[in-house]
Amino acid sequence: MLLNFAKYEGLGNDFIIINDMGGAISLSPDQIARLCNRNFGIGADGLIFARPSALADFFMDYYNSDGSIAEMCGNGIRCYAKYLTDEWLTNKSTISIETRAGVKTIDLVVDNGNIIGARVDMGEPILEASRIPLVSNEERFINQPLTIDSSTIYATCVSMGNPHCIIFVEDLRKAPVLILGPKIEGSERFPQRTNVGFAQVVGENEIALRVWERGCGETLACGTGACATLVACALNNKTDRTATIHLPGGDLSITWGEDNHIIMQGPAARVFTGSIDVK
Repeated sequence: MLLNFAKYEGLGNDFIIINDMGGAISLSPDQIARLCNRNFGIGADGLIFARPSALADFFMDYYNSDGSIAEMCGNGIRCYAKYLTDEWLTNKSTISIETRAGVKTIDLVVDNGNIIGARVDMGEPILEASRIPLVSNEERFINQPLTIDSSTIYATCVSMGNPHCIIFVEDLRKAPVLILGPKIEGSERFPQRTNVGFAQVVGENEIALRVWERGCGETLACGTGACATLVACALNNKTDRTATIHLPGGDLSITWGEDNHIIMQGPAARVFTGSIDVK
């Protein structure tokens, strides 16, 4: 089967996007994982099928690089919105996109007639432990002890439609992302696994962040992780409700509004297009 695709990136977080508006394409988790493999496939942190929606303008059918289904991807939805306009699937400047975490509203950011990114209403953060989901006796898990192996760390957990566990560190360069990340992701405390963010407050309303993404590993950027981190910082009185999040791939602007909605703004770019034989 020969598939046409486009490769996009947002702050180095990269995605394969495939037009399946006709609903004729079906790929197994193994096939998706192989397409995302950087040695044997196209290479990406995730794969998005462009599909129709009965609730919104479009549906973002998103998969992690290991082929597992994910509810939402903040960098991915910006790239998807740009793809929809690049491919002339819409001429709207404001697009509603259905995800497994609900319908999101995206406003395209234009500079000199060129779409350079998007501003996304990411919706409201979920703080109830049972809805994250997280196994806990606490109704909310804010700066609470979490035991991994024989060590105890303090964490704040937030869902942006997908689960996040945020840990504050004093030196992000020395953070045990590759060691603790996979252990926390697979902890029995998180029935659906979790993304793990390591955050350092580096200035007034400036946060440096590295993220171990569920089903993917450490990535250059994580949009939902940036949103969850701002919420965690505000809840722990470390920043105000607006901050710049510095990720390895670049910066995101995040605001947690008084209406409880989180607004994320960042770039999106097309890398290349092509076709590949999928077996």
